[in-house]
Amino acid sequence: MKLHQASTAAAALLVLSLTATACGKSDSGDGGDKGGKINIGVKFDQPGLGLKTPDGSFAGFDIDVATYVAKELGYDAKDINWKEAPSAERENLISNGDVKFVVASYSITDERKQKVDFAGPYFLAHQDLLVRAGDKSITKPEDLNSKKLCSVTGSTSAQNMKTELAPKADLLQYGGYSECLTGLENKAVDALTTDDSILAGYAAQKEHQGKFQLTGLKLSDENYGIGLKKGDADLQKKINDALTKMESDGSWEKAVTANFGSANYKNEPAPKIG
Repeated sequence: MKLHQASTAAAALLVLSLTATACGKSDSGDGGDKGGKINIGVKFDQPGLGLKTPDGSFAGFDIDVATYVAKELGYDAKDINWKEAPSAERENLISNGDVKFVVASYSITDERKQKVDFAGPYFLAHQDLLVRAGDKSITKPEDLNSKKLCSVTGSTSAQNMKTELAPKADLLQYGGYSECLTGLENKAVDALTTDDSILAGYAAQKEHQGKFQLTGLKLSDENYGIGLKKGDADLQKKINDALTKMESDGSWEKAVTANFGSANYKNEPAPKIG
């Protein structure tokens, strides 16, 4: 009987060992799934940066950056599970282990660095305003104090407006920029504020061409970083190495041109990483 029990125990141990081996790159509970998959947080509604297309695929500069980084970490494009990362949920997704990292027009700020770590920066954007084509009534932040302004809950842009740039503006905060864009088109709001890279992506869409214009005010510097779990220095270094390689081999510039070229967007040079 004891021999039978020992054999059973050995068999169970062998099964556990084989299961662990089969999981390979599994990182369950820390941004990964069984079978060598990786979960990456991105935006689903930002043309030019992170957009889920009608056929279910994903496109944009952040998607290209995330795909490149994942490949350098050992994951093919087919191994990526894209997870939606709304602005207000990015820190939670990282802290809870729902994603390995977040690439979602994620500005590096001192406040956010209290909760998560960042690799990068990999892109420098500027906060700007999108208005209806032909609107010349807004040429400086103070002009917004008597107007309705739209931004997204949890965004740096909304915080900048409330605390510094236009505290007297009637600020509406929605769940996504596409809602703000609808409001701008329908004249429910007078301006949409966020990073110029995001605004350029919306303005370049076929259905929006000729309807909107950027003011070009460059209200702030927004260094986009890749958010990851606080204290994971090893992953941070690996991502920084991947970003450095992406810039040096020409892939970064190629991705910028592919995603922003049609908007005639004048991007800044690749920022220094680290």
